[in-house]
Amino acid sequence: MRNRAFIISLFILISIALFPFPSFSEEKIEMEIASFQGGFGIDFFVECAREFEKLHPNVKINLWGNPRVWEQLLPRFAAGTPPDATWPGWGMNNWDLIVNNHLLPLDSYLEEKAYGSDRKWRDIFIPALLNKGIYKGKCYIIPFNFNAFGIWYNKKIFQEHGWSPPKTYDELLSLCEKIKKEGIAPLTFTGRYPAYPLRGFVYPWMISAGGYDLFIRIGNLEDGAWNHTACLKALRSVMEMKKRGYFQAGCIGMNHTESQMEFLVGRAAMIPCGTWLHSEMKNLLPPDFEMEFFIPPVFADGIGDPTALGAPIDGEWIVATKSKHQREAIDFLKYLSSQEKAKKFLLEKGSLMTIKISGDFDPPEYLKEAIKAADQAKITYNPDFESWYPSLSTEIVNSFSDLYNEVITPEEYIQRVEKASKKVREDKNIPKFVME
Repeated sequence: MRNRAFIISLFILISIALFPFPSFSEEKIEMEIASFQGGFGIDFFVECAREFEKLHPNVKINLWGNPRVWEQLLPRFAAGTPPDATWPGWGMNNWDLIVNNHLLPLDSYLEEKAYGSDRKWRDIFIPALLNKGIYKGKCYIIPFNFNAFGIWYNKKIFQEHGWSPPKTYDELLSLCEKIKKEGIAPLTFTGRYPAYPLRGFVYPWMISAGGYDLFIRIGNLEDGAWNHTACLKALRSVMEMKKRGYFQAGCIGMNHTESQMEFLVGRAAMIPCGTWLHSEMKNLLPPDFEMEFFIPPVFADGIGDPTALGAPIDGEWIVATKSKHQREAIDFLKYLSSQEKAKKFLLEKGSLMTIKISGDFDPPEYLKEAIKAADQAKITYNPDFESWYPSLSTEIVNSFSDLYNEVITPEEYIQRVEKASKKVREDKNIPKFVME
């Protein structure tokens, strides 16, 4: 009997070592998850929450969100009563939360196994995108999905006229002239939010003319970086496009929905936007409408990598230091980032994923060129300095509107943003970040 008891005990110990119990206890837990409700909605996350509850019957998840979720979240972080996990959206500065010790460092959890995988959790992400959440050597942000930012074109109009996406700035000018002669606006853009034309034209052309090193110097607030001739060339090129009549009249005053509708109904042949475009406008798409993606054309004599791709992270999940259920929140984020869920989100929402998707997979037709561009890109970039330094971002954006409306010249634009960059650089009260 003693030998039998010993064998049973040994078997239990070996089983625990080989097949550890889940991190969840049997204690009844009510977890709160808050999410930004943008073009993707929150239905996907709600569905995942219900599935997760079935897998863990002792857990109940209150998952909620709205288009301005940060307005509810900011006072709760300040009061020390945040949700357990959050996707706060663009109206909340995660870097402020990090600097003020409101966010949980995630490195130890990233060393654990990913959901349904033998790989470490950190190893399922595209490294360059996971690294964007690092501050002073620690990772605070789980990137969920990202968007390739480029130019979309009306496939039907292009096919009817035998046009092809341009690869160089000169080819773009030639194409726009042909489109204009057909009585169609070559390009429209969301002028009320100048981040769209900045990402669609200005930043890509700065990188093309001056190289990615210039973009890094700008992000790191280097003295005189904005004075580089490449910045001036990019701004002058935008104004050249305007003076030739290649931008739709009135687009500087349009919001995103208005400009995107002009594209969908065929009054404009092209529009700069991220890969969220299809999902955001799916309920308004004409039945026979097809759109395709290409990266912004480069200068033929540019020194920058022609494959460089703007790739802003869209979904950023964070866990608060004062979360009541940190362990459970992490496990839910692991579940969201599984292979199965990553594939499903891409198919349902039309977004590129920060998770490396493996195995047989056929993405939506309209995303194939964007995925190809992401796969071929030797450099992916995003103007992180805009979120790091709000006062600089405001100057960059507002000055673009003034430039486009010819209130200021390209040279005066440069003077404004260089001055704003210097002000941030010299302000010792503003935390500084490193762009790599």
